[in-house]
Amino acid sequence: MKSPLLLASVAAATLTASVAQGAIIQYVAMLNGPSESPPNSSPATGSATFDYDTVTNLLTMEVSFYGLVGTTTVAHIHADTAVAGTGTAGVAIGLTGWTTGLRSGSYNRNFNMMSTATYGSSYLAAHGGTAASATTDLLAAMSNGRAYLNLHSTAYPGGEIRGFIYQVPAPGMLSLVGMCGLLTRRRRS
Repeated sequence: MKSPLLLASVAAATLTASVAQGAIIQYVAMLNGPSESPPNSSPATGSATFDYDTVTNLLTMEVSFYGLVGTTTVAHIHADTAVAGTGTAGVAIGLTGWTTGLRSGSYNRNFNMMSTATYGSSYLAAHGGTAASATTDLLAAMSNGRAYLNLHSTAYPGGEIRGFIYQVPAPGMLSLVGMCGLLTRRRRS
């Protein structure tokens, strides 16, 4: 009988220790034309990874894309859509240093999430007016699939490819959740 209680205590201590020490929270997005709004027939694809460091407040972004019909113009992170995985939203972060004129390529950049200069002025104003409140809201949108990355091109000025951003479960969390569920189910039996 003490095993479920012991497991819950160990899980709580592990989670508390992870938060106290800081962590890297990971997000991913898969980009394509049919995911744009409105959808398009671009054969291009792309992927993006985002690592948010809870200690330094840096968001490290790595984007790769291939086969654009047009050449790159700009790229943005947009948030918050009303419904996860669908809809449109205003620009939260413009990708600074974005290279134009490419059909395929990559982009790597660190963003200081505690700098108001990181955010678009409209996003910042609509989300509390401070970098801290904008960060909290954007990370929540990214965690819940209500933020997306899109790449604009000369062929598709409104966006050639986009992908909604989703949080990657922390390593070990799925097995921990599974064990807790198994113990709960056993206890009810």
